[in-house]
Amino acid sequence: SSGINAEWPLRPGNDNKMGYISAYIRWKFVDRVSEQMDSFKKGISDVIPANSLAVFDENELEYLICGLGEIDVNDWRDNTVFKGGYSNTHHVVVWFWKAVLSFDNEFRTRLLQFVTGTSRVPMNGFAELQGSNGPQKFCIEKWGGPTDLPRAHTCFNRIDLPPYPDYHTLREKVRLAVECTGGFEID
Repeated sequence: SSGINAEWPLRPGNDNKMGYISAYIRWKFVDRVSEQMDSFKKGISDVIPANSLAVFDENELEYLICGLGEIDVNDWRDNTVFKGGYSNTHHVVVWFWKAVLSFDNEFRTRLLQFVTGTSRVPMNGFAELQGSNGPQKFCIEKWGGPTDLPRAHTCFNRIDLPPYPDYHTLREKVRLAVECTGGFEID
């Protein structure tokens, strides 16, 4: 919205694909909102010195700003859809909810963040969970094999959950996936 127009020559072919993707992501998440982000950073630094914030990662900062809300597991379960052959009575799904109930609230928020990209439940509960294209219920999809870790698709509020052979394997794999998450990748 700065009113500046610029032109770049197009370079057809696959040799420029990763450069294009990198430039697009930089524009979408950095350049396009740089003016707003600069204003936000200036405003917050008037209240909290930047070096005090630098010690926190984005998850810790969200927790400090928003606090830790109590997660209603029954509401979460009631607002879940299934794909790939799973249902609410499938033994792997039953084990998943048993594992969620066994986790403390802090770890539940980390699991929620792993799958949805946010640690906060919408104000009116999981029925109002939003995805990249509007309302999007939490989804558990059957995928992979027993040696795979669960994977998340935050734009779709979906966890791909392999068919584990027992509860303890499922619980440990979910725990590992949440604790060892390191960002995102584009296929």
